[in-house]
Amino acid sequence: MSDLTLLETIKIEDGKVMHLPYHQTRCTESRKALFKAQDILDLDPVIKAPPLGVWRCRICYAQRIKSIEYIPYVTKTIHILKIVPSTLNYAYKYADRSTLSSLLDKQGDADDIIIEKEGYLTDTTIANIAFYDGKQWFTPSKPLLEGTTRRRLLDEGFLQTKDIRIQDLQDYTQVALMNAMIGFDIVKNTHIQDTEGNIYDY
Repeated sequence: MSDLTLLETIKIEDGKVMHLPYHQTRCTESRKALFKAQDILDLDPVIKAPPLGVWRCRICYAQRIKSIEYIPYVTKTIHILKIVPSTLNYAYKYADRSTLSSLLDKQGDADDIIIEKEGYLTDTTIANIAFYDGKQWFTPSKPLLEGTTRRRLLDEGFLQTKDIRIQDLQDYTQVALMNAMIGFDIVKNTHIQDTEGNIYDY
């Protein structure tokens, strides 16, 4: 990817910046990996939280911060997920999401897609995923992107990791999406369509 501009999307709710340490850790680790940065790009002082409402704080950065936006948050309803094979590499949260958007745009009526990589389910274009087997929530052990909410819920012991293939979907009774804005959201009245057209209802 030629443009190495990175992105942190941070939830602000009624003036409170949510789970900032996890975003700070990802920012620091990403800058170190991509730019060999040894310093800390401190996010806390640059965030000016709006006092009321739910906002998406969008910070674009590389070695230095490039821009900060505050966007009123609007929830997105998910009812149709389609599984799409891809070799996409998105190990860092790049601001350029054109490849992800292109994959989704080709799927017609799908609200979002689940990307299958090397035979395993990874993420949707906007969220990590998890599946419930009646006793435990599992998230794919090989995500496309290590999300901050996923990391936090693993740290808390709420989630466990597991290799999940398409054929394993029949073993689960619930599906959830998670990211910084929606938290952990168990989606209802949703179906997943696999690459052969089979439907899994949740």
